[in-house]
Amino acid sequence: MTASTATLPGLTAGTWAIDPVHSTVGFSVRHLMVSKVRGTFENFSGTIVVAEDGTATANAEIQVDSISTKNADRDAHIKSADFFDAEQFPVATFTSTGVRADGSDLVLAGDFTLRGVTKPIELKLEFNGVNPGMGQGAVAGFEATTVINRKDFGISIEMPLEGGGAVLGDKITLNIEIEALQQA
Repeated sequence: MTASTATLPGLTAGTWAIDPVHSTVGFSVRHLMVSKVRGTFENFSGTIVVAEDGTATANAEIQVDSISTKNADRDAHIKSADFFDAEQFPVATFTSTGVRADGSDLVLAGDFTLRGVTKPIELKLEFNGVNPGMGQGAVAGFEATTVINRKDFGISIEMPLEGGGAVLGDKITLNIEIEALQQA
């Protein structure tokens, strides 16, 4: 996140590493047109680097085979070539390109790569501030959400329902909650 038009008060210069123990990368998708399936990724990492002038960049990696929807059969299918093709494309990445104010909100822009396809995305970003932490150094908190279309990333499997509609929706809501620890 290159903070050219928005600043994050209290986020001091240096490298802030995502703490996966206190962070969540999750998603939801419409199922059978009437409910949602939710899931998380267990293995991810990333950093936020803040320059002396307050500009910042963020990078993250998600191991797509670490998906958990609380159903082993569904998880195996999502890892297959029908969806993530995790064997060929094991990592999804995000590289920020900017952060800007949108009224009282923040928007984090960046390039998201999934299944070998890179597209620009924008996330609604909430900066929750900085806390001195619990003896390991300062921590910063962030929440971000966006909606992507799975077909934009080559996940084009069609699973029509007999009476109309589809088993799986096209829109995927990403919900990200990050706690980052300032590195010494």
